[in-house]
Amino acid sequence: MVKQDANIRFVLAGLLLGIFMAAIDNTIVATAMASIVYDLGGLDKFVWVTSAYMVTVMAGMPIFGKLSDMYGRKRFFIFGLLVFLIGSALCGLAQTIEQLSIYRAIQGIGGGALMPIAFTIIFDVFPPEKRGKMTGLFGAVFGLSSVIGPLLGAYITEYISWHWVFYVNVPIGAVSLFLISKFYKESTEHRKQKIDWWGAITLVVAVVSLMFALELGGKEYSWDSAQIIGLFSLFGVFFLVFFYVETKASEPIISFWMFKRRIFATSQALAFLYGATFVILTIYIPLFIQAVYGGSATNAGFILMPLMLGSVVGSGFGGSFQTKFKFRTLMVISIIAYTFGFYLLTTLTPETARWLLTVYMIVTGFGMGFSFSLLPSASIHNLEPRFRGSANSTNSFFRSLGMTLGITVFGTIQTNAFTNQLKEAFKGMQGSDMSNLGDPRSIFEAGQRAKIPAPILDKIVQSMSDSITNAFTWALIPIGAAFLVVLLMGNARIEVRKEGQETVPEGRMAGH
Repeated sequence: MVKQDANIRFVLAGLLLGIFMAAIDNTIVATAMASIVYDLGGLDKFVWVTSAYMVTVMAGMPIFGKLSDMYGRKRFFIFGLLVFLIGSALCGLAQTIEQLSIYRAIQGIGGGALMPIAFTIIFDVFPPEKRGKMTGLFGAVFGLSSVIGPLLGAYITEYISWHWVFYVNVPIGAVSLFLISKFYKESTEHRKQKIDWWGAITLVVAVVSLMFALELGGKEYSWDSAQIIGLFSLFGVFFLVFFYVETKASEPIISFWMFKRRIFATSQALAFLYGATFVILTIYIPLFIQAVYGGSATNAGFILMPLMLGSVVGSGFGGSFQTKFKFRTLMVISIIAYTFGFYLLTTLTPETARWLLTVYMIVTGFGMGFSFSLLPSASIHNLEPRFRGSANSTNSFFRSLGMTLGITVFGTIQTNAFTNQLKEAFKGMQGSDMSNLGDPRSIFEAGQRAKIPAPILDKIVQSMSDSITNAFTWALIPIGAAFLVVLLMGNARIEVRKEGQETVPEGRMAGH
């Protein structure tokens, strides 16, 4: 435990900086990708820049969470910071797209340690009555990063250089490293355990195979190609082997006994479903602003601010009241607001006023924000400290997995809908078959957009608008599933005695 209140404030600042740096990375890089590809080349390989990072983050989360339970949070959080900073510096120095992809994988190894361990430290350092506010603050930072990232990326790329998209991590990470190294005094006892190497290896191979299949399918190779079928098969085989190994290991990477606890199992399912749907908001709302309203990339970033503000309020609300109400009660409020917000987004048209879109984003963000603070708390509810790292990292893993699948599935839905609607829109137009349309991506660039004849532009814009709202409509299916899962959360809640100690209900499962 950190002994002095002053030290706790410095530790909190260090954790917030670390999690902000890791959370912002993908969004800030995505904004700069056009400039990176223009400079380094490798248009056919640019997908690996994102994939390499996500693969190592996802594979590393449960592994580092377990290691932090075994050997301590501080050493692995610092390890994550150092590796992330080294990877960031190398990314800024990359001369080819292949080098950049390798360096991004190094970054991802560090990122896989940062986020889950940062949340776990909060539960180790703060008493139960303060954890809600702290996790709300962390959730707000996570939501903020999804909006600040595109803005910062666009500004740095336009006015400085894409290299600084990576270099900017160095001073932020250095401050975080100093604060955690100096002020975090870990005193929790850690029991030496065996490292589940087979579990780690099979998990990494399974995750990497799934990620590559999702990233390459429909892009580099058709979904029914031998390569994609082989990757999915490899994922299936190694996932089954991983599951078998974990049931036999004395100290597994992911402890499946935790899933017997209702609050833990439902929290993982919700992290997955919320992650899969929230990620499309950060992609398709800016796309709508640029392609339908005709805004710039920077303006699209600014218009996401209401989404961020809503998520910050929701995260704070959920965190502040989690000691007063059941997790299920608060998540019911969350899912109602989230469902209603998504439904409103399905009604978007080119004629929708911007202020209405702002309202829709605030409502949706408010519903989403609860999950940032409540689900990590629910995941470690009534678990001994030695299991918290594994539990928290599992929650982060499922949210990241949901985001990855969401990008792929809803991206395919939107792309196919746009293509089909374009064909239908120009069907029968004399002299206007698809080969004469030019590049529909011209609607993203103001200069090129102005050159498109008004009748053609209107049809392209309408097709883009319909394809985006179609993706939002399909997202109501996993959101509906999330509603059912919320109802299954049970009556678990954080109970705090007057002296600030968390109560332990009878029959709690503190171990295997």
